[in-house]
Amino acid sequence: MSFRGLAATTLKTAAVVTGVGAACVAYAAGVEVRWFALRRVTVPVLPVGATPIKVLHLSDLHLMPNQQKKIRWVSELAGLEPDLVVNTGDNLAHPDSVQPLLRAHGELLDLPGVFVFGSNDYWKPHFKNPGKYLLPANKQRHKPHGPDLPFEELRAAFTRAGWADLNNARSTLKVNGQRLDFAGTDDPHIKRDRYDEIAGEVDPAADLSIGVTHAPYQRVLNGFVGDGYPLVLAGHTHGGQLAVPFYGALVTNCDLDTSRVKGLTTWGYDGRQAALHVSAGLGTSPYAPVRFACRPEATLLTLVPRATPPAAQSANPISSQR
Repeated sequence: MSFRGLAATTLKTAAVVTGVGAACVAYAAGVEVRWFALRRVTVPVLPVGATPIKVLHLSDLHLMPNQQKKIRWVSELAGLEPDLVVNTGDNLAHPDSVQPLLRAHGELLDLPGVFVFGSNDYWKPHFKNPGKYLLPANKQRHKPHGPDLPFEELRAAFTRAGWADLNNARSTLKVNGQRLDFAGTDDPHIKRDRYDEIAGEVDPAADLSIGVTHAPYQRVLNGFVGDGYPLVLAGHTHGGQLAVPFYGALVTNCDLDTSRVKGLTTWGYDGRQAALHVSAGLGTSPYAPVRFACRPEATLLTLVPRATPPAAQSANPISSQR
């Protein structure tokens, strides 16, 4: 091939690559980031013979006041008729987002619910180099200034609706006639977790004990699983946000491995295991409004009775579907 032919081929290849890249960016920023999905998961963690419980897991809305499509989509989730709502934080992206967020939750606030906060319930997002997300979580730096989002207004609204505040706290709810015990931590990603304040073996009198946190750091997961919680719910990861097709997520933005970046898996510690559900969440930072191969999502978990005694269960007795 002549030099001219090689140069022409190189230019054509570069043009194709540039065109494909531009199309991917347009899709990630204009389509997938608003292509909300509902994940359905079945988790056998209830006592034998118990009535199933439907749990709606919401996380990482990062809501801006003008995101009407997201507000409508979330409000329509009440039609699923869940028995319980679990919100794992990062609700806000703007100081004026509390009232739009409450409109999004709508009739869901009439249901039993629990919540914890993430960093973006305290601090509004700021522009940062996206490359920092590729750094290990313990190398990322967080600004020391005081909170600048109305998290107390949000807390008051949720608790006024009857939802339990699990930020480094415990609570008990009756759902479908069953006793559910909860323990939760404030956001481990910004080191607000105080697991020692909730530590201790689960009460065997509860029908089910559930651990709740925003960011699924191993120290918190180990605490929950070591204390005997059979189910742990978290968010924070955005499912990796920008995934590689046929490969998956590159990062989790915490010390969790990428195989557990979203969905239902198991976590083991000290000879015990728990079902771990990590929500890929419904939003992004307004400064990085893209998702690729990782649709924004909420999850409806159906908790069902264990088919066999816990000691005889397989290591991964869970199923899920889109």
